[in-house]
Amino acid sequence: MPRFILLESGGLQITPVFLQDAGNYTCCAVNSEGALNAFVMLTVWNRTFIVHPPENSTVIKGTTATLRCEATHDPRISIRYLWKKDSVMINPSSSSRITVEKDGTLLISQTWSGDIGDYTCEVISFGGNDSRMARLEVIELPHPPQNLLATLNSSYSRSVMLSWVRPFDGNSPVLYYMVELSENNSPWKVHLSNLDPKMTGVTVSGLTPARTYQFRVCAVNQVGKGQYSSETSRLMLPEEPPSAPPKNIVASGRTNQSIMVQWQPPPESEHNGVLHGYILRYRLAGLPGEYQYKNITSAEINYCLVKDLIIWTQYEIQVASYNGAGLGAFSRPVIEYTLQGVPTAPPQNVQVEAVNSTTIQFLWNPPPQQFINGINQGYKLLAWPVDAPETVTVVTIAPDFHGVHSGCITNLKKYTTYYTSVLCFTTPGDGPRSTPQLLRTLEDKPGAVGHLSFTEILDTSLKVSWQEPVEKNGIITGYQISWEVYGRNESRLARTLPNTTLEYKITGLSSLTTYTIEVAAVTAKGSGWVTSSTISSGVPPELPGAPSNLVISNISPRSATLQFRPGYDGKTSISKWIVEGQVGVLGDEEEWVSLHEVENEPDAQMLEVPNLTPYTHYRFRMRQVNVVGASPLSQPSRVIQTLQAPPDVAPGSVTVRTASETSLWLRWVPLPDTQYNGNPESVGYRIKFWRVDLPSPTLTKVVNDRLEREYTVEDLEEWTEYELQIQAFNAIGAGPWSEVVRGRTRESVPSAPPENVSAEAVSSTQILLTWAAVPESEQNGLILGYKILFKAKDVDSEPKSQIVRGNHTQSCLLSGLRKYMLYEIQVLAFTRIGDGVPSSPAVMERTKDDAPGPPVRLVFPEVRLTSVRIVWQPPEEPNGIILGYQIAYRLASSSPNKFTTVEVGSTVRQFTATDLTPESAYIFRTSAKTRQGWGEPLEATVITTEKRERPAPPRLVVTPQSDVSSRSLLLKWVPGSDGSSPIRYFTVQVRELPNGAWQTYSSSISHEATSCIIESLNPFTSYKLRVKATNDIGDSDFSAETEAVTTLQDVPGEPPSSVLVTPHTTSSVLVQWQPPKVESLNGLLLGYRIYYRELDYDTGSGTESKTIQNPSALRAELTPQSSFKTVNSSSALTTYELTQLKKYKRYEVLMTAYNVIGESPTSTPVEVFVGEAAPALAPQNIQVNSLSASQLELTWDPPPADSQNGNIQGYKIYYWESDIQNDTEKVKVLFLPETTVRLKNLTSHTRYMVCISAFNAAGDGPRSSPSQGRTHQAAPSAPSFLAFSEITCTTLNVSWGEPTAANGVLQGYRVVYEPLAPVQGVSKVVTVDIKGNWQRWLKVRDLTKGMTYLFRVQARTIAYGPELQANVTAGPAEGSPGSPQEILVTKSASGLTLQWTEGDSGEKPTTGYIIEARPSDEGLWDMFVKDIPRSATSYTVGLDKLKQGVTYEFRVVAVNEFGYGEPSVSSVPVSAQTEAPFYEEWWFLLVMALSSLILILLVVFALVLHGQSKKYKNCSTGKTISNVEESVTLDNGGFTALELNSRHLNIKSTFSKKNGTRSPPRPSPGGLHYSDEDICNKYNGAVLSEGLGLNEKPLEVSESEATDSDYEDELPKHSFVNHYMSDPTYYNSWKRQQKGVKHPTPYRYEECAASEAEPYFQTVITTQSSGGVYTPTGQPAPGSRTPVTGFSSFV
Repeated sequence: MPRFILLESGGLQITPVFLQDAGNYTCCAVNSEGALNAFVMLTVWNRTFIVHPPENSTVIKGTTATLRCEATHDPRISIRYLWKKDSVMINPSSSSRITVEKDGTLLISQTWSGDIGDYTCEVISFGGNDSRMARLEVIELPHPPQNLLATLNSSYSRSVMLSWVRPFDGNSPVLYYMVELSENNSPWKVHLSNLDPKMTGVTVSGLTPARTYQFRVCAVNQVGKGQYSSETSRLMLPEEPPSAPPKNIVASGRTNQSIMVQWQPPPESEHNGVLHGYILRYRLAGLPGEYQYKNITSAEINYCLVKDLIIWTQYEIQVASYNGAGLGAFSRPVIEYTLQGVPTAPPQNVQVEAVNSTTIQFLWNPPPQQFINGINQGYKLLAWPVDAPETVTVVTIAPDFHGVHSGCITNLKKYTTYYTSVLCFTTPGDGPRSTPQLLRTLEDKPGAVGHLSFTEILDTSLKVSWQEPVEKNGIITGYQISWEVYGRNESRLARTLPNTTLEYKITGLSSLTTYTIEVAAVTAKGSGWVTSSTISSGVPPELPGAPSNLVISNISPRSATLQFRPGYDGKTSISKWIVEGQVGVLGDEEEWVSLHEVENEPDAQMLEVPNLTPYTHYRFRMRQVNVVGASPLSQPSRVIQTLQAPPDVAPGSVTVRTASETSLWLRWVPLPDTQYNGNPESVGYRIKFWRVDLPSPTLTKVVNDRLEREYTVEDLEEWTEYELQIQAFNAIGAGPWSEVVRGRTRESVPSAPPENVSAEAVSSTQILLTWAAVPESEQNGLILGYKILFKAKDVDSEPKSQIVRGNHTQSCLLSGLRKYMLYEIQVLAFTRIGDGVPSSPAVMERTKDDAPGPPVRLVFPEVRLTSVRIVWQPPEEPNGIILGYQIAYRLASSSPNKFTTVEVGSTVRQFTATDLTPESAYIFRTSAKTRQGWGEPLEATVITTEKRERPAPPRLVVTPQSDVSSRSLLLKWVPGSDGSSPIRYFTVQVRELPNGAWQTYSSSISHEATSCIIESLNPFTSYKLRVKATNDIGDSDFSAETEAVTTLQDVPGEPPSSVLVTPHTTSSVLVQWQPPKVESLNGLLLGYRIYYRELDYDTGSGTESKTIQNPSALRAELTPQSSFKTVNSSSALTTYELTQLKKYKRYEVLMTAYNVIGESPTSTPVEVFVGEAAPALAPQNIQVNSLSASQLELTWDPPPADSQNGNIQGYKIYYWESDIQNDTEKVKVLFLPETTVRLKNLTSHTRYMVCISAFNAAGDGPRSSPSQGRTHQAAPSAPSFLAFSEITCTTLNVSWGEPTAANGVLQGYRVVYEPLAPVQGVSKVVTVDIKGNWQRWLKVRDLTKGMTYLFRVQARTIAYGPELQANVTAGPAEGSPGSPQEILVTKSASGLTLQWTEGDSGEKPTTGYIIEARPSDEGLWDMFVKDIPRSATSYTVGLDKLKQGVTYEFRVVAVNEFGYGEPSVSSVPVSAQTEAPFYEEWWFLLVMALSSLILILLVVFALVLHGQSKKYKNCSTGKTISNVEESVTLDNGGFTALELNSRHLNIKSTFSKKNGTRSPPRPSPGGLHYSDEDICNKYNGAVLSEGLGLNEKPLEVSESEATDSDYEDELPKHSFVNHYMSDPTYYNSWKRQQKGVKHPTPYRYEECAASEAEPYFQTVITTQSSGGVYTPTGQPAPGSRTPVTGFSSFV
């Protein structure tokens, strides 16, 4: 067909046209008229057509739909796309969701069901038009089913029928339905997962009775699972009887007539309702008898004690639970025996027979089996003497189940009548005895006769006497007596005597011959034990002498060998050796006890002493016994100490108590010190313990204190049973272990968290939490439930908690959570004690996201007539990740749906709207967007005006009291003027009174609000509040503050703290606590409430320990919560005594604080054991008596019986030296309830204070008030030092220190000195006794030049103590100066002047001089002047310093650093005579003589008139001493001067070195009479420089062999020696008398013959020769005179 066709109309048709057809075309028309040409330009374009048309598509709602429409066209032209939906033109500019791309593609975002339809794409261009059409389907999740109904199925109680209306399928066919259910508010779980989409109903089966259910249904299409339908109302299935029996049935025999049955509830899923209790049934096992039933009416009690059963019988026991619908299934039977009982019948057919003299044989048959009541453990054969029924001999025989039983009792007494019986026994105890049968053992040979003695001992005869044997062992038929010459058996003679004869006279003996005599008793069985003795005829026996030379060897812990030399045997044989000893504490005052006796070993010289106590001091002594009697005691042996040995016994009375969750309190009675068997410092105790429930290693603890009575074993496992033992040990080894005791640690909080904690977010507000149980070893008690702690991370400061009760539920749905929030979640388990350890690390889980909340704080800070700037803050509840914001606005007067919408990014917080109408109101909406879509918008109105200002503050701000609660209140206000700018939000501030600062409660309260609930306040607290408003311009001022408003009281937030419960008496406890913190009281505290209850799992007496086979069932034994008793206590108290409690029971105590609202939470439970308490009072009537210098005896009465609170186990004696308690306090513990004790090893003459406290098993009671006592005096210790000074050639001063331990009142000292070598052939010992303790020095003046002396000093209280001795050598000292030269004495009218020249200075320069003087009436040199300077060569002495009429010799001694040097040659004698005083004139003497004569005559005349009523004492012409004490006693100050002058002794004529005769004593100066007036204030006639009188004290000197010397014929007058005039120290010391000291009466001497009375002073001389010291004893005669210290007289 041609492409070019000329049409009839003249047109040209080109079909098809091609590009090459373009060009200029000329149309020529020719007719007759002519020809016309028309020109035209043909342009050819490529045709426009759609090359990629849209395709039918299906999209999911909310996603973007894409419809392609790609066209091709000639490039010289443009094309235009038009889209139509259902023939309606689409305007992309009208919706932000619709966009047409340049290539014609249509994009529809946020698709929804309104977008479903036919879409046509048209392409319009000069190159042609084209169009294509496609179908767009928008599918979505199916809608939730409607009208979901759940109804019980009447035909099957465990199913529910569901029905619903088919929902909109979301434009996609429903594939299937899913049914979920929630059981008892548990998390939702899928129950049916693939229901036919055609169904609109289903029967849900497999449900549990008595549980509540909710259901919901959702449809699933190809998009996914649609929303769930609304939940059905909660539907409860009817109860059914439990479908499973209780589990873990455990039965154990409790007594012989009861069985304890324990169980655990059925699985919770099998309860089928609320358990009301249990039915327990039982019957005899294996028999068809009827069941007995017990009804336990509380589901909390999971145990039952079945009583009144048959002894030792097997029972079959079953348990079933029941609820409101009926009784469930019984458990499988458990079989258990009641415990064994004691037999109720004795053995049968008992026969007894005496086999010999010590053995009885028994034959018997067992009791009938039905009466044994247990497992036959054997038989006990019993025998007891008729006369001593308390001494029963018992022999145990093992059971023999074949034939007749037999057994024997041996070692019985011979020929003794016994009652015999047999019994059968089981583990619990003994059965009844068989009928006693009387039987006598057979005869045997008798024992030894007693008390063999001899009388009427002549040369050829003697009488022998004896007594019947103590052990006759039969009927005595006679006696056998025999005798023989000692050592000659062939001379033996014997006689048989009748049984009535107890003496026999032996004749025909040889005189003075030693015989052995034997006597024995005779029975039918023969002659008995022989008693023998030796005796010499004609020589009567005597008491033996004491053994001697005791030597101890072979010392072991329990014995020692004692060797000795026997004493005189008393001319007969020794029949017994007796060993006595002092045990432990040794001393002359200690008691001797009999330790050992040995008989019939007459020739013994060595004994082994057995049964000694290890590590104990002993001292032995002996005596020997013959027929006459016992010898005197020997001298004590040396002290020995037995060797150490391990302890023999274990500590006693071991008990264990629960101390805490991880510790047990073990108590025992310590060993007494007599059982240490070793060094007390090494004695201690070792405790071992181990777990009962698991194989575990044995652990040990060591207690090193030997007096310790208790120990707390720490670091144990909670709620675990342990076995414990204790032993004592010392340095040698350990003793035996005690009996095993059992104890269980207290229930505690779990020490580990639940395991496998996991969390899963199931919605934007819910998290499903699951976990596994706490490991059993870490549960530490019965798990009562779980606690979930959760908090929003970085938002919440304190976690919230949710409790899941019970140990079977291990999941929890946390609901009401914040959306898209990360939560920290922990799970812990809790027991009745408290919360355990939370799981760690915390599980982190975020809730799912959701549409966000509205933005907040929407303000318009810039408002113009045509524009507005809007500012907002992100939502407080973003509920996810904010993806962006949408701002929509419209004129308030326009259509509600005509908004201008703008979307901005998630980081944008402001937007400016322009092109607004001036002075017009606009409504703005702001919303946020998350992945789940757009959230709720926040709407605000703004007026386009420039006339705005800040708002006025709210007014009428009030808090109605009716809306005030304990933790919240309602705040109301009336908004003020908005300032022509709408209020955007309100801000509320709160201030806690009195001193709190203002705190912002919320700054985002809706602008529409006129009230706000203020929460999270503290109870019983006053607050003030205020409000401010905020608009676009800014904040208003705060409103006026509200009146103070006080929140209401609430229950206290905390319980009392530090709750301590301690036993007070045996039936009461003392509860102590600390008040809760003030901030937790939440009101006015009214008081405290104490809850207490008895715990049944620790029963029995204080020493019993109970074993429970099933620890997991222990909680079942606890009393139900309802058993708590309650007492109230005042809020002012912090202690309370709970009384009238049961003894030996464990109690649990809780406390709460309460106010008018209610009670606080309870405190942590505290357990206490009642029945034991320390004594409440101290011992009474304490007496302290002194026994010796080192012992006090204490006696006391026990505390009153009602205050002892149990058995007194012993006493503690605290004693110390008075005034130094801290340094000397000691404790002695008596572990026996004795009420007397001796305190030993005390310090002599010391006052002691004593307190005593009693103790029992619970602890120590209070101490008594201190009592005091003083020990007796004892000999003192040695003086503390001995020193010498001023040592010259003939004199020295000796001084000593007070004894370190006086041990009493010091009465004085004894000084003894003697030369180490004889002086002039004589050994002289001088003894000086000094009275009093004040003087501790002595001046010695009778030394021999260069001689070494031994000085010994003793102190004296009631006796002399040990000596302290030292040697000293008389001068001159080596290196001392030589003697001064050229001694010259010149006399003047007023004095004497002594001159000298310096001699050799010695090895050191001379430092000074002294002058010695020797008066003619003394004859002894003594220091006269001291401390003369070295530069002096002369010294003058006034005559008034010297004694008148006495001639003096002087010598000078030089002094240097080495001491006193050689004295100079003595000076010529110089007289100190001055004019005689008036009383020496003849006329004065004549007047005195006449006066005396007249006085004598008057006295004689008076005596004659009285008829010579008084006798005169006649005496010889010689002079005698009237009861003169010859010991020197020095009581005054200064050094006492003694002289030992051989010139007073005539050795050659009268001294005998051995037992020579003594010359008659010369008259003593004591024979002269003088009075105190004879002594004036002169010393040797010289007046003392001070005007004080000279006080005298007695001075006694003991004299040895003094009467063996001849004295000079005449005694010189005025024998004065000590001239210390140049040294005031000496004569001042004479006057240093103790104030208040009463001077003794001056001694008075009388002389019968007429003699001139002159004042003489007793001699101070003692002499001794060749050993033996003779010291006369006696007391000073009344009125006798003692010389003054420093004075001396002739001998």
